Amino acid sequence: MILCGSDLMREDLMAAPGLTIRGDVSAADLRALARRERNRPAAARMYALANALEGMSRAEAARLAGLERQALRDAVVRYNAEGLAGFQDRPRPGSKPRLDAAEQAALAALILAGPDVEGTGLSAWTLPDLCCEIEARWGKRFHPASLSRVVRKLGFSRQKARPSHPKVDPDAQAAFAQRGFATQWMLFAQPSRASA
Repeated sequence: MILCGSDLMREDLMAAPGLTIRGDVSAADLRALARRERNRPAAARMYALANALEGMSRAEAARLAGLERQALRDAVVRYNAEGLAGFQDRPRPGSKPRLDAAEQAALAALILAGPDVEGTGLSAWTLPDLCCEIEARWGKRFHPASLSRVVRKLGFSRQKARPSHPKVDPDAQAAFAQRGFATQWMLFAQPSRASA
């Protein structure tokens, strides 16, 4: 990039009245911290600040670190106010939950209690059934995928009911559990060995 004389003068004028940077950490120390930093945006802010401390213009210091000048200015303001902690990203608040704490507690109790078999005709809750129940109780509509995230945040995991045949014989299951498959296999295998 080639700058004419007036551009050089304007850049120097923009850099001259810039913010002062606190000097409790040297540029070399900032570079060493940036090399060990796992958070890439924080490391870029440290490199940019180290460049500015070494005497580069703010525009050049930001460009070499891959930042805009305004981002460098914001980093300087945060570093001056908070020290090294100012380089880290701030937590983003996110959107507020659609179900408040009382509704979430009621939903958890509803899931644990299970559906009323006679009243609803359901034997287990599914996400679409829970969506209908939430809309009926609290007037809030959810897509099953969105409700899945809410249910997981409440500490529940997806469970699949294991089907059972209506003509199952519990005595045969208990006998099988005691003897196991291997003993039954041995009973069937013995006559074939005796005949051979």
